[in-house]
Order: sequence, then C-alpha cells, then structure tokens
Amino acid sequence: MIPKDPVMLLSYVNTQLRDNFGSLKEMCKAFNVEEDYIKKQLEMIDYRYCEEKNKFL
Repeated sequence: MIPKDPVMLLSYVNTQLRDNFGSLKEMCKAFNVEEDYIKKQLEMIDYRYCEEKNKFL
C-alpha cells in the first residue's frame, strides 16, 4: 500500500523509482495504481515527474 500523505508519497515513490523501477508507468503497473493519481498527489506539493531522471522534482 502506498502512502496517502503527499510528502510521504514523494519519498516512497522516488525511492521505489530509484531502487526498483525504470519508469513511473512500470511502478504504477506493479502497484496497481493510476499514474495520474500519483502525479496529481505530488503536484499538490509542487513536484512533477521528470521522465529523463525517473524521479519527481
């Protein structure tokens, strides 16, 4: 289960992307979560996904 709090979610997602997944799409598929949900949650704290760096900045 992924964290609901956006700040905790940011840390969790970036760690997962760094350590286990080559893309946000791959991670979302593995966790059965919508990519848009993750993006919208993290946009609330002014973070956007950088595909080139494979992390939220």
